[in-house]
Amino acid sequence: MRDAVEQEQAVCMSAIMETGISDEDILLRLKDVLRETFEIDPSRVNPDAHLFTDLELDSIDAVDLAIQVQDMTGMRIKPEDFKNVRTVGDVIATVRTLLTR
Repeated sequence: MRDAVEQEQAVCMSAIMETGISDEDILLRLKDVLRETFEIDPSRVNPDAHLFTDLELDSIDAVDLAIQVQDMTGMRIKPEDFKNVRTVGDVIATVRTLLTR
C-alpha cells in the first residue's frame, strides 16, 4: 500500500513540476509529510521552524525526512544537498533546487 501512495505522490509532484510549484505548495506538502511521518502538528510547521529544536527531530528523523523529500520529488538527494538543512525553509529551498534541476 505504501508503495502505491509513494508512486501517486511522485506522479503528483511530476505534474506539479510541469505546471510550476510555489514555496507555499511545498510548505503544505511538508506539513503533510511531517504530520504523517513524525506526528508533528502542522500548526508548528513554518519556514522559520528549526527541525531539531522547534520540531524535535533527531538525526535519524532527518534521514527519514530526506527520504520523504526524495519520494516527494522523485529526485535523488545527495548527502551534501541535505547536510546543511536546519529549518523548514531550508527544506523548501532544497526541494526547489531539486525541482529545478
